Amino acid sequence: MTAASRSPKDFFRPLAVGAPTPLREIPARPSRAIHFFDPSNPKMAAKVPDMIGTVDVLLGNLEDAIKADNKVAAREGLVEIATSTANLGGRSGPTQLWTRINSLDSPWALDDLTTLVPAIGDKLDVIMVPKVQGAEDIHYVDRLLAQLEAKAGLDKPILVHAILETARGVANVEEICGASPRMQGLSLGPADLAADRRMKTTRVGGGHPGYLVREDPPRLGGVANLEASRATYQQDLWHYTIARMVDACAMHGIYPYYGPFGDIADTTACEDQFRNAFLLGCVGTWSLHPKQIAIANRVFSPSVEDVAHARRVVAAMGDGTGAVMLDGKMEDDASLKQCLVMVELAEQLAAVDPELKKQYDAIGGDADESEA
Repeated sequence: MTAASRSPKDFFRPLAVGAPTPLREIPARPSRAIHFFDPSNPKMAAKVPDMIGTVDVLLGNLEDAIKADNKVAAREGLVEIATSTANLGGRSGPTQLWTRINSLDSPWALDDLTTLVPAIGDKLDVIMVPKVQGAEDIHYVDRLLAQLEAKAGLDKPILVHAILETARGVANVEEICGASPRMQGLSLGPADLAADRRMKTTRVGGGHPGYLVREDPPRLGGVANLEASRATYQQDLWHYTIARMVDACAMHGIYPYYGPFGDIADTTACEDQFRNAFLLGCVGTWSLHPKQIAIANRVFSPSVEDVAHARRVVAAMGDGTGAVMLDGKMEDDASLKQCLVMVELAEQLAAVDPELKKQYDAIGGDADESEA
């Protein structure tokens, strides 16, 4: 069915009799780190209760990194964890509960959904769908979830998150974002996407020393000295894809995320990649190891300096019209919009992070320091 043949009035109608009414706006819940864990691993499962409140999202992984022999155990383990862990998931606790199901063409995806929704649908905030190719994948999950929610008697819809892992998925990113009112956001899947594009890198996220620019050679007497030493600067392999993903998500009112950074030991490069994504507009990232949670929480939280400046601009701008000079820089309506984004994010994070709240509450200064 083409978009032109579907009435906009039908978009927010439940896709099954008795299913909950779709959301018209996706909640802006803090999700700086989406921490992956294997529900079939007893050691990982035992750590989950102590992580409540320390990470914004815990995601029970059922797909990649879970061996075929462990698929059923992981699914059953997630049900056990969700039902036995207090304050996990359900849109009210301090830590959301997500899951990544198996790919839709696998032997396990259908059982993932038909098992999880009836058993823990009331606690499951978001279902992450891997290797989404186009809107048709979201439509399939959308209809099936509606039927399962109706059967389970759920009163709130489970949201859907898509991973961009194929060239076709990136080409169809706008239609994926707008395929369903369930769409919560998108994540970049750099490893599978690199393979699908035939990119010449074996890294899981991050840059590559071969992807660079080189400064021009110095000139002596008007002649380029091609033998001279010339500085090089490593470039970001993922800049284009992240920017396109951010635009598509912003257009549809959903949220973009950076995906995995595979070199756990290189915390400096991990922080750099996370910060690039944050500056481009991503709201969070994946965590594959507990040490990456702290990095993500730090990077995807506005700095005290940025929040202080943003508050001063908001105070100085008043009704948002005209322009003011602040610290020798002109601030106008566009500046105010940027600062309001920063202030709103700080308020959301302060509500769930006591340490951040202390830091933000301690900020002093106001628009009185502005110059006329």
